[in-house]
Amino acid sequence: MENPFKHIDRPLKEVPPELKSKVMNDIAIAKLIMELAVLFSYDIGYIIETVTKQRKDK
Repeated sequence: MENPFKHIDRPLKEVPPELKSKVMNDIAIAKLIMELAVLFSYDIGYIIETVTKQRKDK
């Protein structure tokens, strides 16, 4: 079995521009989906904190 750590010292290879563009586009879409999920989801910690504060005030 070959030692995989031998490849660490080698210089990085250049990625084809079309592959790099596709990967960057996929990352941008994933970030957009994550931001939309946060926007339309409940922050359970905030809800619990708000409810407990309102109960203490009453």
